[in-house]
Amino acid sequence: MGETQLHLISTGRQPVGRFARIAKEIQAYVDFFHLREKHLSARQLYQAVTLLIENGIPPAKIIINDRVDVAWAVKAYGVQLAFHSLDVKVVKHSFPEMAVGASVHSLKEAREAFQDGADFGIFGHIFETSSKPGLAPKGLEELKCVTANTNLPIIAIGGIKPSNCREVIQAGAHGIAVMSGILEAENPLQKAKEYRQYLGGRNS
Repeated sequence: MGETQLHLISTGRQPVGRFARIAKEIQAYVDFFHLREKHLSARQLYQAVTLLIENGIPPAKIIINDRVDVAWAVKAYGVQLAFHSLDVKVVKHSFPEMAVGASVHSLKEAREAFQDGADFGIFGHIFETSSKPGLAPKGLEELKCVTANTNLPIIAIGGIKPSNCREVIQAGAHGIAVMSGILEAENPLQKAKEYRQYLGGRNS
């Protein structure tokens, strides 16, 4: 993962068709689109990926949450593994060409994920967010601790707005992941452009 990354993760609350339409509109500004649709069956998830591809999103920009089988079947860029998923080392051993992300919540977990062969980790939540009510955020200092003490590229998530993007990147994150900040915005295209502008890099 080279320059600063912008990842968009589906909320699970919107119809997949709407997610696909928004993805089509903003794809020039987003590096990766994550399908995080826990309620969908493997067949439905495959159909959702097909819909993304039909809307112009290349498989190389698609990451599937949890379902390694679907990610492999559609030749997606990779899979994002959670605590209930297959172990990172199992997936990397069986699918060495597939990028594997791991959800990590501490320096210890980040180091373990790197040792097991993960290609990147999603760490958070960094700031207060309505999706994690009552749960204290990790904050920038803990993010700095993780990024400074592991070789695992970290994608930060949670309460990240265009205005605080640069603080997150300065704390060592390789990129950010956004959900409602773009998908539930009044103008998703404008919001995606704002994130990209603050992150810098291409299309800024």
